[in-house]
Amino acid sequence: MLRVAIPNKGSLAEEAIAIFKEAGYKQRTDSRDLILVDTGGGVEFYYLRPRDIAIYVGSGELEIGVTGRDLLIDSGAPATEIMPLNFGSSTFRFAGPASSNYSIADIAGKRVATAYPGLVENHLKALRIKAEVVRLDGAVESSVRLGVADVIADVVSTGNTLRQAGLEIFGDAILTSEAVVISRQGVQISAEVEVLIRRLQGVVTARRYVLLDYDVKKSDVESACLITPGLESPTISPLQNQDWVAVRAMVLREETNQIMDKLWALGARGILVTDIHACRL
Repeated sequence: MLRVAIPNKGSLAEEAIAIFKEAGYKQRTDSRDLILVDTGGGVEFYYLRPRDIAIYVGSGELEIGVTGRDLLIDSGAPATEIMPLNFGSSTFRFAGPASSNYSIADIAGKRVATAYPGLVENHLKALRIKAEVVRLDGAVESSVRLGVADVIADVVSTGNTLRQAGLEIFGDAILTSEAVVISRQGVQISAEVEVLIRRLQGVVTARRYVLLDYDVKKSDVESACLITPGLESPTISPLQNQDWVAVRAMVLREETNQIMDKLWALGARGILVTDIHACRL
């Protein structure tokens, strides 16, 4: 039976459980449960601390797991990303005193406070910058004011917390992270894992796309298909009115309204949008 690690708490846990449910797997209903066996799906789910998942997967105790790209890199475990899941996004940046006007080169010789020392050390090594990395478990933005560090490396969303602490972002992003599926490095993906990945990929795609149906004059079909090319090609069906056809295509959810506006301006009518719950492409 396939053994899979799921975050037991934190920002990734709820969405990780939701995507596996949508993929057809059973999930725990009690947050205190540490293990759930889905006999029908052929999977044992283990609910673990997100920071520990890469360690378990890298050791080979569990075949695959869901964790953050940031946590995977920070762990240094012999595990590798095999699929992004398009949720739990975050951006890591350097920040220093607002009046310092720091650049990346200015980090050399400084103290860098972070809750992700492995990630930051790897990044600084890649930049060939030597600095002291100070590990903190939280409230990293207070470390400069309290004299523990000169700059920080932390997750940044709006930047409001940094500004309140008298800090400002500098340099390029260290990393853009999101939830990912991981497996042990150097291990061939089994048939069971391929099935699970295919299911998850179907959910990820279904969340990103919708089905768009509309009627359009035959004389405008080519122009309409340029607006809705679909993944491979749109489906075109005849209507009782021989001057018109029905078109169906998958379009990106975030672009739906702009596409509908363009189709309406072209003369398309009966434009309908339908959610996709799962797919295999």
